[in-house]
Amino acid sequence: MDIIATTLQGKVRGRADGGIASYLGIPYAAAPFGVHRFRAPAPVEPWEGIRDALDFGPSAPQRPYRPPLDQLIPDVDIPGEECLNLNVWAPRAAGGPLPVLVWIHGGSLRNGSAAMPLYDGRAFARDGVVLVSINYRLGVEGFGVFPDAPDNRGLLDQIAALTWVRDNIAGFGGDPGCVTVCGESAGAISIAALLTSPRAAGLFHRAILQSGPPHTVTRGEGARTVRAMAKALRVPATAEEFAGVDRGRLLDVQDELAGRADPVSGGPGFHIVVDDDVVPADPPPPSVDLLLGCNREEYRLWFVPGGAVDRVNGLTLRLALLKFGIPGRVARLYRAGRPDAKPGVILGEMATDLLLRVPLNRLADSRPARTYVYEFAWRSPVLGLGACHALEIGFVFDNLRHGEALSGPDAPQPLADVMHRAWVDFAASGDPGWTSWDARRPVRVFDHPATSTVLAPRQEELRAWL
Repeated sequence: MDIIATTLQGKVRGRADGGIASYLGIPYAAAPFGVHRFRAPAPVEPWEGIRDALDFGPSAPQRPYRPPLDQLIPDVDIPGEECLNLNVWAPRAAGGPLPVLVWIHGGSLRNGSAAMPLYDGRAFARDGVVLVSINYRLGVEGFGVFPDAPDNRGLLDQIAALTWVRDNIAGFGGDPGCVTVCGESAGAISIAALLTSPRAAGLFHRAILQSGPPHTVTRGEGARTVRAMAKALRVPATAEEFAGVDRGRLLDVQDELAGRADPVSGGPGFHIVVDDDVVPADPPPPSVDLLLGCNREEYRLWFVPGGAVDRVNGLTLRLALLKFGIPGRVARLYRAGRPDAKPGVILGEMATDLLLRVPLNRLADSRPARTYVYEFAWRSPVLGLGACHALEIGFVFDNLRHGEALSGPDAPQPLADVMHRAWVDFAASGDPGWTSWDARRPVRVFDHPATSTVLAPRQEELRAWL
């Protein structure tokens, strides 16, 4: 059954099915092509009549993940220019303004799409939350640093989408005064920047960071990938010159340079940069309610499927310790706690803590009131992935069917029930159902068959970093 909603830009036609209304592919900013390419997002031109919002809109230009990740995290590639679009799922008959959850997908700032089936918002709408998922510019288009283009264009896209939510979500049954931003990996890193951005002030009231800590670099560091691409393309490192390069060629070079990089081993990539406009150099502490955490074995997504966990030997481990600046005493502590572990496991455990668990704990320490910390610990049997990066998403969305590539077909539904409910409750009230962060360092550990709150888990290892 078709259903009509009204936005400031015009009316949109969605679809109602089983008590849930969905509106797909609604543009929130002008297509970032032509005169708008490598520029800040521009307003959408209003339209006459009723615009169909029945199918997902185009995704941001990108290349798929490289094997074996392409089988574990299948991308959705929808061609077209209007890639700055969003999707809305809402109860068909809302009794009043409902809490809103805005999902920002991950993908190392160069992959991902709001059209991934895993991000279907029906379960949130079923439980009284309006779910909005957004696309934003990726890779060099969204985060390449140029002397003749604004920085952090992908982040500016996210701010434009949140502005659209503020201005339009009431027409879909949502409460613009009760908006939670939620993201995983690069989506969470983006949210950490939005928490401190003056451009995003007042656009959301709570934030959920899944497996992504605060992380920014200087403009000089951020420009390295663009300079490397310019060398490969044999053009000057300017937005004007890059705009003249065939987009397919641009994506091929980007993939060649950055496609093999990952958050654990590093390599060329794209980052949010400090620009003192969108992202301040000295950010204030967040002033909104926070829910944040990570998965117990994040590293296994990158270390296990390709066999890296077995290729790391004692020498490789020592070189990695030098690269990351990890003191020997820290390595000895991790070895003592895992006497039978391979060097690759030791390295992965330290990398998970260094890159995720420690900075998220520091963020919680910066404003403990109304901050809640979790850890996802259920271990997937697929390829020995364990409690790896991105595994929790299917549980958060109560959408295990579309998370089977990572979790397998027998993931525990009771755990999805518990975790999804915590996210719904946090979006509605700011309280996910356990003790907020304080000197005791309570962490909600999501596992099956038992989910519990643990005080200061693995504190000795954590203290070695802090």
